[in-house]
Amino acid sequence: MRLFPSLTALLLLPRASLLAQGLTDPQIRRIDSVFAAFDRTDRPGCALGVSRNGQVVYQRGYGMSNLEYGLAITPGSIFHVASISKQFTAFAVALLAQQGKLSLDDEVKKYIPELPDYGQRITLRQLMHHTSGIRDQWELLSLAGWREDDPITEDDILDIVTRQKALNFAPGAENLYSNSGYTLLAVVVKRVSGLRLREFAEQQIFGPLGMRDTHFHNDHTMIVPNRTSAYQERRGGAGGWQISIPVFDNDGATSLHTTVGDLLKWEQNFSDGRVGGAALLAEAQTSGRLNDGKAIDYGFGLSLETYRGAKAVGHGGSDAGYRADVVRFPEHGLALAVLCNFAGATPGQYSRQVADIILEGKLAPVVASTTASNSAPVTLSPAQLAAVAGVYRRPGTDEAWIFVVRNGALTLTTFGGVSLTPLAERRFTAFGLVIEFGNAEPVEARALFGVQVIGTYRKVAAFTPTKEQLGAFAGEYRSDELGVTYHIAARDTGLVLQRRKFEDSALAPAFEDAFSGSVGTVHFTRLRGRVTGFLITGGRVRNLRFTKTASAECRVQRTGC
Repeated sequence: MRLFPSLTALLLLPRASLLAQGLTDPQIRRIDSVFAAFDRTDRPGCALGVSRNGQVVYQRGYGMSNLEYGLAITPGSIFHVASISKQFTAFAVALLAQQGKLSLDDEVKKYIPELPDYGQRITLRQLMHHTSGIRDQWELLSLAGWREDDPITEDDILDIVTRQKALNFAPGAENLYSNSGYTLLAVVVKRVSGLRLREFAEQQIFGPLGMRDTHFHNDHTMIVPNRTSAYQERRGGAGGWQISIPVFDNDGATSLHTTVGDLLKWEQNFSDGRVGGAALLAEAQTSGRLNDGKAIDYGFGLSLETYRGAKAVGHGGSDAGYRADVVRFPEHGLALAVLCNFAGATPGQYSRQVADIILEGKLAPVVASTTASNSAPVTLSPAQLAAVAGVYRRPGTDEAWIFVVRNGALTLTTFGGVSLTPLAERRFTAFGLVIEFGNAEPVEARALFGVQVIGTYRKVAAFTPTKEQLGAFAGEYRSDELGVTYHIAARDTGLVLQRRKFEDSALAPAFEDAFSGSVGTVHFTRLRGRVTGFLITGGRVRNLRFTKTASAECRVQRTGC
């Protein structure tokens, strides 16, 4: 639909709030400059909300809520905020504990008896802290054949999670993000309270706090007035935007719909304790601990960090084309919400930039850091790039990363071919991470998110199988945990993975008997030298077993393997 200029002006008029209490005009101009690239009528963008000591001091929309109808983002625009949902799910469970209806140290199987018996107790608290060891639902569903635009129900998730015969690690031994744990917590809320998480949260949290534009969205067909659409850049280099909206019929780990203004009301609750009270709110912001007593940087659905010397409590979110971040600096009475509707947004970076402006002179100086991903790029020689190229294996998990020099750039092939930007001779950045290569032998590659090391990989000898060796891997493989069959075909150029609903994908040789591809690292198993199956390891799923079937050849006519 083509809009007349006067109508366009009307639609754009309410996008910026006039609230600017306690902010100077120079500060406002600098804040707006953070979002200047999105402040247009031909692209999606972000909404910003800022509060000081419980008072909203600035709200603004930048860019478009809906490109098809020419609707601008306003402070009242509703966004899907993905994993920001988790703090509300955890809080709902904590409220049930406060009401004496459960204990956070109860075993999960008490409420979800269909979970397998792993021989060790998994508690509700461990689900909240991501220390349960339960494999991640999104990775499992993808491996089982769900595509990004396939609707996913709570029952779908329960079915696949309860099929799993093993954990990633012993409960409490590690901290590894698991969306499954928060879907299970939503199920616990329903079974204990008799209400779906959506209804429970409305009665116990959103209603009392006046969060009138917030709900858990467990029906993707439901109409939500004033909801933003979401986008990602069109694939294949065609230019422009394509719609990218989640079709989830589940909640707990995700699916909260809200506005920047409502999130600021929630942030204020951590100060005045209207819902939950001081003791519960303090516990929610307390670091979880592993079995060995080591503290983690996570509370009840909340990331706990230090930013430029200041305590920062919040969480980010990312689903389809939506990106979100909410953060509170309790020592400075500052809360920020940044909600965006395009996949390339980095709202966590934008919120910190706004905090830098508002808290100028009150934060510790910026120290040049080897982990800074926003350092100026440098140019490296082919020899410098080749020095760090190779196969790297993560000790203890078998996850492989393969770096090659391609078109004059260091490329990580593991994620479909991601070019890394060099920041120094042995330091690179890509998709929000910094990857640092050591100098000692064997060379180690460290992946950092901010200042946190999220993975260390050690360089190993590359695997160069012969044609005969490749042929031994060909065949049909079955996973009862996923309920799917994969086919491995041998080609002159290597192995090809074939599975229903997905395009064929190449498996690149990594270390001995292991290959890297779109599903993660595929490590073949043997018995008396004969290939019997393989284990898949990805970022949040480890050692998922496939068994080679009795059939000696693939039963897919188009492959002839």
